[in-house]
Amino acid sequence: MLTKRKPDDGHDAAERLALDALAWMATDDERLYPFLNATGVTPDTLRASAGDPGFLAGILDYVMGDEATLLACAQALDVKPERIATAWRRLGPPDFDDGFS
Repeated sequence: MLTKRKPDDGHDAAERLALDALAWMATDDERLYPFLNATGVTPDTLRASAGDPGFLAGILDYVMGDEATLLACAQALDVKPERIATAWRRLGPPDFDDGFS
């Protein structure tokens, strides 16, 4: 029996991309430890933190914060940097609306 796959919403894809970026960072201590220092996460709590949507947004925020890191991550994951940027916007907080526009 064939079943239809549930359509993948962009949020799930963005979370998967963030996890892929984390896995990429975890392959190199020189990439991972600056991230851990910036976030305050320890190697012991990293796995538990990876399930937190806010933490996933923070992964992409960290990657987006440095062009060289963004380009290296995109190349390693075989995606365009724009795809990482789209996932970052999707997981991040909504734009501020000051009510004056």
